[in-house]
Amino acid sequence: MTEILGVPVAVLSGQLMLGIINGSFYALLSLGLAVIFGLLKIINFAHGAMYMLGAMCTVLMFDVFGINYWVALFLAPVVVGCFGIVLEYFLLRRIAGQDHIYSLLLTFGIALILQGLLTNIYGVSGLRYSMPEMFRGGMNLGFMFLPYYRAWVIVAALLVCFGTWFMIEKTRLGSYLRAGTEDSQLMQGFGINVPLLISLTYGFGVMLAAFAGALAAPIYSVSPVMGSNILIVVFAVVVIGGMGSIAGAVITGLMMGVVEGFTKVFYPEGSAAVIFLVMVVVLLIRPSGLFGKEA
Repeated sequence: MTEILGVPVAVLSGQLMLGIINGSFYALLSLGLAVIFGLLKIINFAHGAMYMLGAMCTVLMFDVFGINYWVALFLAPVVVGCFGIVLEYFLLRRIAGQDHIYSLLLTFGIALILQGLLTNIYGVSGLRYSMPEMFRGGMNLGFMFLPYYRAWVIVAALLVCFGTWFMIEKTRLGSYLRAGTEDSQLMQGFGINVPLLISLTYGFGVMLAAFAGALAAPIYSVSPVMGSNILIVVFAVVVIGGMGSIAGAVITGLMMGVVEGFTKVFYPEGSAAVIFLVMVVVLLIRPSGLFGKEA
C-alpha cells in the first residue's frame, strides 16, 4: 500500500474528504456570520442556535408532518430565517448603533434560552433523521469510498457559498445592501426601505446557518446542544478569514476543515486546538485576518 510520510494514502484521502465535509459546514456557518457582521455589524452569538434550529426543524417536519427531505431542505431555512427577522425587528433593532458587546450579549442570551427550552423538551441525547433513500450508498474512487450524501453536502455548500458571494459582490441588490448599511440616510433618500433591508439581511444570514443545519441532520446527531459545540470553532474561522470578509469566510472555512482533518492523522491530540492555534498565529501576524481589510 502506497504511503505518504508513513501514512497510507487511503487514510490520508479519507481524512481529506472528512476535512472538506467539515470545512463545508464551517464555510456555510462562517459565511452567515460574515454576512451579518460585515453588513450589519452584529456579533451574532445565536448563530449556533440557528444552525441547531435548522436541523431540529428538518427532523420535526418529517416526524410530525411527514415532510420529505427536499421540501424540508428548503422550508426549514425559510422558517428559521423568518424567526431571525422577528428577532431582529423586536430585539436587535433596539440596540442598533450601540457597542458590539450589546449585540454579543443579547444574541448569547437568545441562544441560551433556545437551547434551554429545547433541552427541556427533547433532552440532550439527540434525535435521529434517516438518510434519504437516493443518497444511501456511495462510490468507490479506488483510493477511498465516497458516500453519496457527503458528496452532495460538498456540492450544495459550495453552490450556496458561491451564489451568496456573487449576489453580495456582483449584483445591484448586493450594492444596495452594502450602501444601506454604510449610509442608511442617503439610501432612504433614494426611496430604499433600509430597515426592511436590514431585517432581510439578518434573516438571510440566519437562513445560511439553518441550511447548514438541515444538511447536517442526516449525518450528525441532532440535539439542542449541537450549535454550541461548533459555534466557537466557526467564530475562530471567521477571525482567521477576516471579520466581515465574505470570500474569506468561505475559503478559510474549507481550509480549516482540511487542516483539522490532516491534524487528526499526524497529531490527533492537537486536532481540537489546531484551528485556535492558527487563529493566534494569524492575529499576531495580520490582526485583520487573512482576507480582511486593514483598518
